[in-house]
Amino acid sequence: MDVLTFYILAIVFIATLVRSTFGFGESLIAVPLLVFLVPVEIAVPLSVLISILIAAVIVVQDRKKIHFHSAKWLLVFAVMGIPAGLLLLVYGNENLIKSVLGIILILYSLYSLFSKSSFKLKKDNIFWLFICGFFSGVFGGAYGVNGPPLVIYGDMRNWTAGHLRATLQAYFLPASIIGMSGYWYKGLWDAAVTHYFLVSVPVIVPAILLGRYFNHRLRDGAFLNYVYMGLAGIGIVLLAQVLIS
Repeated sequence: MDVLTFYILAIVFIATLVRSTFGFGESLIAVPLLVFLVPVEIAVPLSVLISILIAAVIVVQDRKKIHFHSAKWLLVFAVMGIPAGLLLLVYGNENLIKSVLGIILILYSLYSLFSKSSFKLKKDNIFWLFICGFFSGVFGGAYGVNGPPLVIYGDMRNWTAGHLRATLQAYFLPASIIGMSGYWYKGLWDAAVTHYFLVSVPVIVPAILLGRYFNHRLRDGAFLNYVYMGLAGIGIVLLAQVLIS
């Protein structure tokens, strides 16, 4: 095994472990690190292929924990938001939008971590499904950051660690398949992407299983605290990208 392949496998393993444990976040780890080793035209489609495999395995494993009604409407509204995200990508001020999103995530995380009471939904609410789903599509279409709005909805619904992890995958699976279809249509799914994906499978599968083990052993309160810290971390990364750009 050459050094390049070893580093790629290490990145994929860590990113997959994070995704399988918390249900989101692997692309924010994998893509920025992979682009140091391979062209972005390989890193991004590879990340999406990995996302499809992770989501498929988790959906099969934990399908009984999926809130299919929530996942369905989040996906529908996300599809509506993707065109707006693409418009932002082409015409918007990237640094301004990243700054606003980063600040929102940090403030929401701090509020959730330290507030004695937070807003919760006892059942699915079409308004909040629209807000979170739509902005997931917007930020996903613009910058590939579609996870945080979904996590916020799951937090408002007070889902357990297992239910949040499983339900997010029911969203990510079709969303990633649609995204990968676009890369295939544009000719970005090439032999190199397939090669690195197949080479990565032996580390992806055990990382998924290990992440499931960690997820099932996290108490819901501790799990949510880790999620809030993860959201804050995403916000900090976005602000850092603005500062160094």
